[in-house]
Amino acid sequence: MESPTININKVIDEAKFAPFHWKVLFWCLLIIIFDGYDLIIYGVALPLLMEEWSLTAVQAGFLASAALFGMMFGAMIFGTLSDKIGRKKTIMICVGLFSSFTFFGAFANGPMQFAALRFIAGLGIGGVMPICVALTSEYAPKRIRSTLVAIMFSGYAIGGMASALLGSFLVVDYGWEIMFYIAGIPTLLLPIIWKMLPESLMYLVKEKRHDEAKKIVRKLAPQETITTSTDLILDEPTKGDDAPIKALFLKNRGFTTIMFWVAFFMCLLMVYALASWLPKLMIQAGYSLGASMLFLFALNIGGMVGAIGGGVLADRFHLKPVLTVMFVAGAAALILLGYNSPQVVLYTLIAIAGATTIGSQILLYTFVAQYYPTAVRTTAMGWASGIGRIGAIVGPILTGALLTLELSHQTNFLFIAIPGIIAAVAIFFVNLNAAVDSKKIQEKPVTLDTPIAT
Repeated sequence: MESPTININKVIDEAKFAPFHWKVLFWCLLIIIFDGYDLIIYGVALPLLMEEWSLTAVQAGFLASAALFGMMFGAMIFGTLSDKIGRKKTIMICVGLFSSFTFFGAFANGPMQFAALRFIAGLGIGGVMPICVALTSEYAPKRIRSTLVAIMFSGYAIGGMASALLGSFLVVDYGWEIMFYIAGIPTLLLPIIWKMLPESLMYLVKEKRHDEAKKIVRKLAPQETITTSTDLILDEPTKGDDAPIKALFLKNRGFTTIMFWVAFFMCLLMVYALASWLPKLMIQAGYSLGASMLFLFALNIGGMVGAIGGGVLADRFHLKPVLTVMFVAGAAALILLGYNSPQVVLYTLIAIAGATTIGSQILLYTFVAQYYPTAVRTTAMGWASGIGRIGAIVGPILTGALLTLELSHQTNFLFIAIPGIIAAVAIFFVNLNAAVDSKKIQEKPVTLDTPIAT
């Protein structure tokens, strides 16, 4: 007599949103909040660091890029490692790295020591992003997958807002170091995160840890009858997908893989140029340090709204047209920021810029997670994120170089806007026919109850 079987992919896709989903969403969201906080604090500390260590704009740009170099390597290394040792262990390693080494940054004696600590912290910051996206995506019901991943990743913007808001109140009185002390909190939470965060169900089945997997299946699908003889199975990877990096270029995916990499590069260039230099740009335009911190706050509010709103729209109309429009709108908002405007308009434009840069970054991760099959998902996200980090490195350096040229305010923002147009073109050329379940991924309009591709 054959043993009964349960297809894990089907269980996850068709599951009703349950308390277990809330737990996954909450802990991944919390991790990304701290991740975003740790990254954005450099932009908060930058004006004071430049004064304390007598840094030029170019030197400050290179210092900002230390963490971004770490993020590039972290995304590639840990994204691939999580397919081998599991999502949970890799997340713990990443949280430990970015939290503790950001904390140690408060005790740096000079730029070189600070840069080394930021590089190591960057390994964890860059590594944890694609893994949290993968874990949330692998547990999210199919009909609301884009929305849930976008909500989770909006924690990046929440962390950025917390950093900017705390910076506007604390830095003037307590110095930039206070921001780095706060960054050590996640290290204290590691035992709780280990206890509460579940391992990827797909990873458990793949590693034949069926007892652990069955406990999770009972929470996701209580209506299923599961016995000791029940076999848990995954959708079989098609030939070629068992070699993850090579698989990114097979089955007509090669051109789209390059387009994703271009979009990531350009998007992250804009995000980190603004995250590192927006306060300084606004100070040069005549605003106070406190007001400039609030501009950074508005940028991240926009990022959170753009991520969640974009996720809802993507579940309705699909990610490709939503992302294309967002990139074009972001470029327009950045160009308009270069001109004198009433304060309400200025804050609105900054919020739109945040929604369409930070928000688009989050949706790009979601698009990649849905585009590639499970067997190569974290590898695809890790490499796209890693290539994007090159743009993140170039952004602060290029912006610092632009400031040394003493160009007009309008010209500075025009240069930051150009990558948005290039990213829009790259997404426009993404080939949906090569995606997983390509027929469904191209259906539109789509309601929130209609499955989208995974």
